[in-house]
Amino acid sequence: MKKNKFWILSLSFLLAILVLLKPEKSIAQKYDAGGGLGIATYSGDIIRGLDPNQIGLQGTLFGRRNFDNVWSLRGGLSFARLNAADSINPIDPVTAFRNAGFKGSLFEVSVVMEYHFLDFTNRFAEYKFSPYGFLGLGFAGFVGNGRKFEGDPNPSGYNVGTPVIPFGIGIKYKLSENWILATEFGARATFTDAIDKLYGEETIIPRFPIGNPPNAVIGYNYGNYSDKDWYYFLGVTLSYTFSTIKCYSY
Repeated sequence: MKKNKFWILSLSFLLAILVLLKPEKSIAQKYDAGGGLGIATYSGDIIRGLDPNQIGLQGTLFGRRNFDNVWSLRGGLSFARLNAADSINPIDPVTAFRNAGFKGSLFEVSVVMEYHFLDFTNRFAEYKFSPYGFLGLGFAGFVGNGRKFEGDPNPSGYNVGTPVIPFGIGIKYKLSENWILATEFGARATFTDAIDKLYGEETIIPRFPIGNPPNAVIGYNYGNYSDKDWYYFLGVTLSYTFSTIKCYSY
């Protein structure tokens, strides 16, 4: 019940922010709409940091409201494939023996505020590009298949839902009056340790039986409950900028 309430509150908050994208009647506003492609990766109990050997494809669609030459509000939907395996690049000999792994699809809805360091949208601007940073709030759902250790008797499918905090940096380049090209790196801090199916809240499962004696156990299979999972996007986007002007009747 608590999880359902949290989902409802989170989605309600996102919808409330998206309402801000509605144009004002008295002011001409600039809006962007676009999409992009890139790569995605994860870090957690299987991967520490970033591992270029374990990446998946990522895509996004977004709409953006530009309040001025500095601040913008962006709402987006993203899809990514995430995967990781101890067999590819194990953290240590213990994880190599564990041989856990997972793969699946992630869906994200997010709203972020962008801050641009240079004025590049004005037609008389000195620069045609600008670095920018962003920070916001989102919600992600992951559907995957995985195993917790070698010989896992239940290597079944699973799903995870979690709020996320998206933040990152990028650079935009104004190709023309209406088209903007951007390259962006973003990190997502999650509130779950279950994307990789290894989480500290689970029942302790003995692992690593060795031959002498036959049923000896030298470890346990569970995640670090104090270390939440993260995922990351790196990609290129292309957006079209247009203006909306409200006219009054007298």
